[in-house]
Parts: sequence; structure tokens; C-alpha cells
Amino acid sequence: MIFTTTNTVDGYEIEQYLRVVAGETVTGINFMKDFGAGLRNIVGGRSAGYEEEAVRAREAALNELWNRAQEIGADAVVGIAVDYSPMGTSNDMLLVSCTGTAVKLRPKN
Repeated sequence: MIFTTTNTVDGYEIEQYLRVVAGETVTGINFMKDFGAGLRNIVGGRSAGYEEEAVRAREAALNELWNRAQEIGADAVVGIAVDYSPMGTSNDMLLVSCTGTAVKLRPKN
């Protein structure tokens, strides 16, 4: 399956637009990552714990998007957008959503 943020796929024509598909994941941020990030705020630098969690959440959302597109027989998902949003009463959760349009493709002549 082809995933792209563009609205076209080189070498192919979109034969059929199937529907909008999405993949979502919600992850919690634990105490140790919060503590480490707090120290980084004081001394500067990157928060590896938060970065790793964001990457895991994005990959999980993309996998969910892939599964949903595959279920409806898509050849590709075009126009993919990824969004990150804090959630929870203390903003201690992270929602990652990926959306795009599932399509059927045919090779260009």
C-alpha cells in the first residue's frame, strides 16, 4: 500500500476514491518522562522520553490507518495529515490522529 501526503501518486492515476480513512491512538505520559522533561526545561535540551512516545504513537496511528484502508481494498491513501493533540484533565494524554483518502489506482499509460 502506498501512503503519501500528496494528492497524487507518481506513475498512477486515481481510478476511484473510496472514502476518508483515519487511524487514532491515545497514549499516556508517565511520571518518569514528566520528571525528565521537567529537568530538560530547566537545563535545556531535548526530551528523549517524550520524543520516543510521540514516535510510537504516530506509528500506531499510521498502522491503524493502513489496516482500515486495507480492509476496504485500497491501493493507496493520499493526502495524509497527522495531528497531535493533548488530552485529559491535566493534558497528560496525547492523541495522535492520521487521516487521508483511500483510493484505487491504475498505472498511467
